[in-house]
Order: sequence, then structure tokens, then C-alpha cells
Amino acid sequence: MIFMKSYYVKDLKPDEGHIITDSYLVRNADIRDGNNGKKHLYMTLADATGEVQAVKWSLTNEEVSSFSNIKIGMIISLSGRCKEWQGKNQIIIDVIKGRTKEENIDKYDFYKSAPHESQYMYDFITGTIDSFEDDDLKKICRYFYDKNKDRLMYYPAAMSNHHAEYGGLLYHVMRMMEMGIRACEVYTYLNRDLLLAGVALHDIDKLEEIDSDENGVVPDYTLRGKLLGHLVMGVNSIAEAGKALEIDEEKSLMLQHMSLSHHYEPEFGSPKKPMFPEAEILHYLDILDAKMYDCEEALQNIEPGEFSDRVFTLDNRRLYKKTF
Repeated sequence: MIFMKSYYVKDLKPDEGHIITDSYLVRNADIRDGNNGKKHLYMTLADATGEVQAVKWSLTNEEVSSFSNIKIGMIISLSGRCKEWQGKNQIIIDVIKGRTKEENIDKYDFYKSAPHESQYMYDFITGTIDSFEDDDLKKICRYFYDKNKDRLMYYPAAMSNHHAEYGGLLYHVMRMMEMGIRACEVYTYLNRDLLLAGVALHDIDKLEEIDSDENGVVPDYTLRGKLLGHLVMGVNSIAEAGKALEIDEEKSLMLQHMSLSHHYEPEFGSPKKPMFPEAEILHYLDILDAKMYDCEEALQNIEPGEFSDRVFTLDNRRLYKKTF
């Protein structure tokens, strides 16, 4: 029998007298020491509609031992109450009933995914690559997308924040490509193939930076991801592929520079700022898509005329949802 959810995150309302009995995906779990000498369990829980913070106070020694086995990516069943804390919903857990078996769930209830089918997004991106007039740029982009097709179908673009969802990496690249195509219609001096190749490859080593399961849930970064990050890893991957495919050296270097510089500032991982127009606009396409994603997420469950919760990635601003 398939388990059916009753209390989706988007529908939770503060009401401490109302008991919630449901299952949620674990996005984060941490047992911490409290001021009273007790240990407390703090979790970020999620389903397909969003995330909510949860806490179980004053754990017994047996609970500490049991709950230490809760891992990111598990789906657990619980009973508790929803209250408001610092302007946000929070579930106060009374009982954790155990892990919900995967065969008893509808994955669409629990795993957030991009709004388009992965195959559609992959076909859009590779179709755009196939339209390149520059054979070198076409060859190197197709190399990465052909080689990594299976993982691209489910990989998110982040562990948290923007596009942290099933198929999120493809969704991010596709929307950047759509905007890049339009930018080239306005700024006609841009090299369309170079810009779109930079879009296609700028985050390709997120496949090696983050360790995603096949549901698009990321429990952690890889060791290489922690030590190097996808910008530096992308430079190395593009350089190696460029040599193997005998790509023109200048074109390979420009793609490497686009990978290295697209975060723009040293504090965000870029030791070099963009040094040509296509690299400059790549940065802004990346930022624009991330910001618009965060705006959309913040407002999707808000009634018209109301403000969202504060959004950390948008400088802790609250967003207003218009009534017209």
C-alpha cells in the first residue's frame, strides 16, 4: 500500500493544539547540547512543496543513541505540532516513529524536482550545442554532455539554496541558455557560441563537487569538492578535454577562464574577474537565474498582498507578492 501524505510543508499552519502525523524527507539532522544540560534534535525536514525546521527537545539517552542514526536523505515518520518561531513555521516533534520504507511512498510527494522533464531540458541544451557554428566549441560541449548524460538527468545544482532539486543542474543551465540567446540578440557583438558554451560548461564539475543520490538529495560535498570546488575542477576538466579533443588552445583557455571567473569575486572562489565580454555576461546570467529562482521559491506559497519569510540568499530580505 502506498503511503499518502496529509500535511505538506506548504500547508502547515501554526496550531500547537493540532497533532500532525506524517512523513518527511530529512535534509539535515543534528543533535546539540542545550543550556539545561539536555540534548536536543534539530532537523530540516522537506517534501516536494518546501522545507520546515523541526526540533525534539530533551532527548533521553536511548533517543540520543537512536536518533544518531538519522541521515540526510532518509524519510521518517513523526508526530508533532506546528508553531511559529522567529516568524517561521517550526514542527515540535513529540514522537519519531521510525523510517518510512521507500516502497511505501510516492516519490513525487517527497522529492522536489525541476518543473520540466530532465530529457526535455537535456535535449534543449544539446540541441542548442548542436546549433553552434564553431566545431571546436560544439565538440567539447557535446563531449561533456554525452559523457555525463545519466547523472545530469537527476543532479541538482547545489546542496542547498538555488536549484537544489532533482534535475536542478539542467534547469539552471537551460534557463541561462535561454537568457543568453536573448542577450546575444541585444548585444550583437557577443560571440554567441562562446557565451553559450560557457553557460553549458560553467557548472559542469558540480557533478564532481557534490555527492548526490539518484533522487537529487545531497548529503555532503565530495572530498575534491571541499578541497578544490567546481570552479578549479572545471578549469582542469576543460583543459584536459581540450587537449584530448585537440581543441584550439585559445578557445580552451577562454572556456577555462569563464569557469574560473564566473563567481566574480575572490571571496566566492574566483581568483580572476572576467576579462572579456562573454565571460562578464556569463557571471550576470548565473546571478540572475539564481536570484530569480530564489524569488520564485520565496513567493510560491505566499498569498497575494503578503510578505515572504526572510530569504537568506537575498540579503535576508522579505519579498512582497503583488495582488494583480
